[in-house]
Order: sequence, then C-alpha cells, then structure tokens
Amino acid sequence: MLFLRFRISRYKYSLAVRLMLLLLLVNVFTTACSADMGRKEDADAPEEHRLAAADTASTRRRSADAALTVSLLGNPFVASRSQGNSLNTYFDHINADFTVDADAIENRHKPNMIDTIFTIRSGNSMMEFYAPSQSGELLLQVADIQSGDVQLRHNIRVGMTEQELLGRLKAQGNEVVITHTKDRIVAANREGAPISLQFHLKNGKVSRIRYEGYVD
Repeated sequence: MLFLRFRISRYKYSLAVRLMLLLLLVNVFTTACSADMGRKEDADAPEEHRLAAADTASTRRRSADAALTVSLLGNPFVASRSQGNSLNTYFDHINADFTVDADAIENRHKPNMIDTIFTIRSGNSMMEFYAPSQSGELLLQVADIQSGDVQLRHNIRVGMTEQELLGRLKAQGNEVVITHTKDRIVAANREGAPISLQFHLKNGKVSRIRYEGYVD
C-alpha cells in the first residue's frame, strides 16, 4: 500500500513536471514566434520609411545644434549662444589690462524701460554690447580691435598674415561674402542682416579689425 501511494505520488509529480515543461515550451515557442514576426515586420518595412526616420532625427539634431551656436559674423568672438551672453567670455579673449563701463539707456522701442550699454576697453581696442533688460541677452554691436592682445574666434587676430586670414574666412563656407582689395578685406553676410567684419591690411598683415553688428 505504501508502495502504491509512492508510485501514485511520483506519478502525480511527474505529470505536474511534464505539464510545467509543456507550458514552458509553449511559452518559449510563442515568444520566439512573436519576436520573429516582429523582426520580419521590421524587415518588411519599406526602406524609405527607415530612411525618412533617420533623416528626421538627423535634421532635429542639426536644428538643435544650430539653435545653440552662432556664425562667425553673428559673433566673431564666441560660437556658443549661451556663453556669448556673459561678459566673462569676452574677458578670456583679452591678454592685457582692460576696463568695463556700464551706461544706462532708454529702450529703443519702449522708453519706459531701461537697458544697458557695456563697453570693454583695452588700450586702443574696444567692444560695445547692448543688453536689453527684458531679454537678458548680451548683444555685440561694435568692436574695434587694434592689438594682437585681443583675439577673435579661429585665432583671427591683428598681426596675422593676409593669406592666413583668407584661409580662415573661406573655411566659413558660402554664407560669407569676401571682398578683397589691396588694403582691406571685408567679410559680410550673403543674406540677412547687414553685418560685416573689416580687416585693414598693412605690409601683407592685418593691422586692424572692425566689427559692425546688427541690433534691432
């Protein structure tokens, strides 16, 4: 009797194990089939759909990058839009003593609002910024650089050779229009706001840099 019970108990255990194994196999098979069908659907997806998705993601990344940076003519000292809103960023481009002046002025469009003009001076060089109180931006509107102690982006500076400068400007692409005469090189926007960088030449080298920005 004990032996019979043992065989019955063992049989029930064996049956339970078999049922569990069967359910497990069915589950594994179902999962594998689902994964295969998913991969097949992905493989059957039109190639143009996958390319369109990749192009969309790439375009979004480029748009985000463009929103965070400015061109050489947009700001000849710094490429980062956020860093360009700090005076400390421009201090780092000066390798000599300098002073900073702040003058309050009326807003150009709203006389009841007060904005600020910041002016950095170092020797005969200067940079002038317009800071609207409402936006918190720091907009470079004029720069007059007459010393190699103040450097622009891409190591553009007073004292560099004419050919070296042309190489730096041509690297900016078709958005920049370059006018070259015997004593001056002017880089200007092809389209948009009237912004320019003027490079005065003397004995084949840059002797002065004048930037005229656009602030509305």
